Amino acid sequence: MKWAEVSVVVAREAQDIVAQIFDQLGAQGVSIEDPQEVNACIDEGLWDFADIPRVPDGKNVKVLAWLPHDEQLDYRLERLGVRLKKMQEVDGLENGPCTVGWRTVQDEDWADEWKRYFHVDKVGEHLVIQPSWEEYTAQPDDIVLRLDPGAAFGTGTHPTTAMCLRALERLIRPAMRVFDVGTGSGVLAIAAAKLGAGEVVAADYDSTAVHVAAENLQENDVEAKTMVSDLLQAFDDKADLVIANIIADIVIRLFTELDAHLAPGGTLLASGIIDEREADVREAAEANGFTVVEAMHDKGWTAMLVKRSSEA
Repeated sequence: MKWAEVSVVVAREAQDIVAQIFDQLGAQGVSIEDPQEVNACIDEGLWDFADIPRVPDGKNVKVLAWLPHDEQLDYRLERLGVRLKKMQEVDGLENGPCTVGWRTVQDEDWADEWKRYFHVDKVGEHLVIQPSWEEYTAQPDDIVLRLDPGAAFGTGTHPTTAMCLRALERLIRPAMRVFDVGTGSGVLAIAAAKLGAGEVVAADYDSTAVHVAAENLQENDVEAKTMVSDLLQAFDDKADLVIANIIADIVIRLFTELDAHLAPGGTLLASGIIDEREADVREAAEANGFTVVEAMHDKGWTAMLVKRSSEA
């Protein structure tokens, strides 16, 4: 079968929005080529190929998606252009060039190609990400998360996710209730459950991501409720810890819903925030009665621990 490999070059901050657009257009796979990630993998020896050169590290990334090369392709490409134009009209969002390109490929050209670059990785003191197709002999103190991202997002190796995983090692307590907003592949929900949380609820606006997360939770033999939700709207009651590894603008939206879903003394772990938007998120937190009690930084990204100002 023929596929159209479509690429959009955008600012790093807009990558998740473009990935979501592709998903809604029926993409059968999405990949992000980030110069920061390429250089980090080369520097840390995570790739098996010695001849991959370092690449210029700018603000832009390339989002790749694979759409069916059928009679609907022209319509999908037209809709992509419309959605990108609307995205460029959003105030405060850095979009980058939004350059679109595409080429025809066959099934075997892309279906498993990305798996060559996703290997076992120890991201915290105990947490280890293991791709489901690789073998790994766990050490006595390892907590292994077996993962197949499928059509969802989240291999656990991106700085935004890795910072969350390291934070979860410090934050999770027995009997804690955890809400994972925008769960993607479910990696953070799996980590919370394996670290000993008493109850985990994982949600995403995308039903495909929810399905992938449920499969990964089952693969890891942990229990968590999965559901479709726009941020916290479908959640009941309150959590001791709310995780939101999304983007700055969505984190800012989340503050208006947080009072109804964060238990007294609870913490929001927010990530997916590009460094340039850290001040905006802090301002929104304070405007809604919250305080950033800790900020973590890694390769141009920020993660935050947030509490109600009266409890900080």
